[in-house]
Amino acid sequence: MNPIFGTMKANHTTDHLRDMSLFVEVARAKSFRRAAEALGMPSSTLSRRIQALERAIGLRLLHRTTRHIELTEAGQLYFERSRGIVEEARLAHEQLGELVSQPRGVLRVSLPVDFAIVFLAPHLPEFCRRYPGIALEFDLTPRRVDLVAEPFDVAIRMGILTDSHLVGHKIAHVQRCLYASPSYLDAHGEPATPDELSQHECLLFPNETHWTLLRDSSKRQVAVNGRFHLNNVGMMQRLATYGLGIALLARSSVSDTTGVSTQRLQQVLPDWQATPIEVHALTETRLLPAKAQRFIEYLKEHLAQ
Repeated sequence: MNPIFGTMKANHTTDHLRDMSLFVEVARAKSFRRAAEALGMPSSTLSRRIQALERAIGLRLLHRTTRHIELTEAGQLYFERSRGIVEEARLAHEQLGELVSQPRGVLRVSLPVDFAIVFLAPHLPEFCRRYPGIALEFDLTPRRVDLVAEPFDVAIRMGILTDSHLVGHKIAHVQRCLYASPSYLDAHGEPATPDELSQHECLLFPNETHWTLLRDSSKRQVAVNGRFHLNNVGMMQRLATYGLGIALLARSSVSDTTGVSTQRLQQVLPDWQATPIEVHALTETRLLPAKAQRFIEYLKEHLAQ
């Protein structure tokens, strides 16, 4: 093979791969300015490289306006194919680095505040000792972050998964039981059967009208009501300790680690428990950086029970 021709062909392929990675960054950010800032290069240079890529492919990949950009149909297809290639190449370099060093970098995680405080926090000291090179950045806001458009590595979700385009990694299931304070039970009596819960004040999530309870192979759905409907388990537990109703709480949350003594809550109908809640770690892709992979593996190891 002609060495000059071979060099030209190799350089041409390298240019395409480089421009492909630049396009992926622009498509994620939907902005040349934001992508250029993330890449540390001038916007004008980035724009020229994307134009060169479009000329090489022979198709328009982006619709450009003065305010933002959108992917064309061809651009969407190219993005879906190329982001996996770019990610795999990046991970190949990272995994080679892992041969001589531990995972490192900033791990950005979105997770529910109750899960973070009750389940995750007790296990963080050991995680930090095991992986001293990983720094952690947590977002505990209730909003559902966009793992494609926002710079998060992992999102923790509880309950039924609705993000079908994301990859779910099951890490745990949460067992929930009924609890009330001794003062509430003294004032209102203790239910002897699940059906009697309909006569009690129950602490509920918004729009919650029924509880499904399990005992061995038995399953019972009971109607429940109460004056309090809220979307924070920590607040729900606090109200239960003040005698304001019966709450469904995770067994591990009713402990001294949350600042609420077990002596202030008493289990109700101890033979029955609610349907367990599954906990998943969501990622954009199965090709995970080492820091995210180790974090998910650690959660599975320590929260599986």
